[in-house]
Amino acid sequence: MSVFLGLFIAMASLLGGFAAMGGHVAVLLQPWEFVIVFGVAFGTFVIANPIKTVLDTGAAFTEAISNSVPKKKDYLDVLGLLYTLMRELRAKGRNEVEPHIETPETSEIFAHYPSIRRNAALRDFICDYFRLLIVSNARPHEIEALMDEELMTRMRDQMKPYLALSAQAESLPAIGIVAAVLGVIKAMGAIDQSPAILGGLIGAALVGTFAGIFAAYALVGPLANKVKSVREKRGREYVLVKQTLLAFMNGAAPQIALEHGRKTISELDRPSIDEVENQTMNAGSFTPSDGSVHELNQKGAA
Repeated sequence: MSVFLGLFIAMASLLGGFAAMGGHVAVLLQPWEFVIVFGVAFGTFVIANPIKTVLDTGAAFTEAISNSVPKKKDYLDVLGLLYTLMRELRAKGRNEVEPHIETPETSEIFAHYPSIRRNAALRDFICDYFRLLIVSNARPHEIEALMDEELMTRMRDQMKPYLALSAQAESLPAIGIVAAVLGVIKAMGAIDQSPAILGGLIGAALVGTFAGIFAAYALVGPLANKVKSVREKRGREYVLVKQTLLAFMNGAAPQIALEHGRKTISELDRPSIDEVENQTMNAGSFTPSDGSVHELNQKGAA
């Protein structure tokens, strides 16, 4: 909603101020100038970027407009899942946890957290590193180096729409000038017409320059920054998983390991210690396929 609110304020100020100065808003309605500016901009965007980046930019637009970032409930779900898996691994051993990691789609543990099970990238990230815990003897610093490399690669991929949009914003004023030059060429073809007609043609040409500059600095540039902000916030869940698992691998108890992860969450969204404790206790039991209830909420258990 903030994107639409900001766009409304910008457009209202622009058109309202122009009309208040005595300008005629209808003069700005030059559809073919907008076709030239935005058509050329989109064409050059497709030329400059792989098709995967073009498609991902569409997804990034949707995320930015809907402000699709993790909320406190999402962080609590991640912490609850990690707690359950860590307690299972410590209490029952590798053989009992491995089926949940290998097939999270059918796991009773993952079934408690449908939002994570639907997020394939985050789910696979969690499963991959729990799998390393189970099947390898890698030392914590080796796992940390691998995590850092994967997170860096992931963030680089996630930032491609932002970089592409930023580059496009820089080119839009020049594309606007191209549209204006074409309009002037058209006006020069009517140089023998009356000043009123010639003035109208030149005014229409200048709309192209206006469209390019406005789109660059009031639309595409701010939206690129919004995409960057949203993508960075979506990456915080992975950092939470990383810090929690590293603490666990270094010998911390599950509840203490969660605190390492909780501290990586922005203060604005960070759940309190009591909220995390309630979440892990509420998620501390599940019903395995044999019908028995396994309890995981005994705080003193090792």
